[in-house]
Amino acid sequence: MLLVKLTSRGPVFFVQARSGRYGRDFRLLKLRTMRGGRAPDPKEIVPLDHPEITAIGRILRRLKIDEMPQILNVVKGDMSLIGPRPTLPDQAAAYDDFQRRRLLVRPGLTGLAQVNGNAAVSWDERIKYDVYYVENHGFWTDASILMKTILVVLRGEERFVRPFAESPYAKNRSAGGTES
Repeated sequence: MLLVKLTSRGPVFFVQARSGRYGRDFRLLKLRTMRGGRAPDPKEIVPLDHPEITAIGRILRRLKIDEMPQILNVVKGDMSLIGPRPTLPDQAAAYDDFQRRRLLVRPGLTGLAQVNGNAAVSWDERIKYDVYYVENHGFWTDASILMKTILVVLRGEERFVRPFAESPYAKNRSAGGTES
């Protein structure tokens, strides 16, 4: 937090409305990684080389440290450790029936989509991973995701990119074959 404050102007935390379980909105916390005063564009995908990301922000994002304040969201009950990442309210409002299934569990700090490519796979692919998780989560699935999260942080997301159809989860047709 001190590095964020000392290396750029603006607040330490980035706070944004997100939709959680059953579409209920909550305030998500992150360490600010972009230049202060920037108006966020919710539709923009921000790669690590984006010019508005601070030098410290690149490191925080690469190591997922910027997500650590969300532990408070977990303690409050807005999120869990494992689950689909929380989405923006406008996106959740536009979900079709298949996509809406990802709102049946609390969003997580990490999830199946995050350990299979995250932003390097398309939004549709992430939804398939998320819905598969919702329909098949349990202790061993969560333990596996948690362990793989450590590998993703250490080795980088790009090493784990895998379209849903090429994953072992695609065998479950309820997540891979019924979407609209």
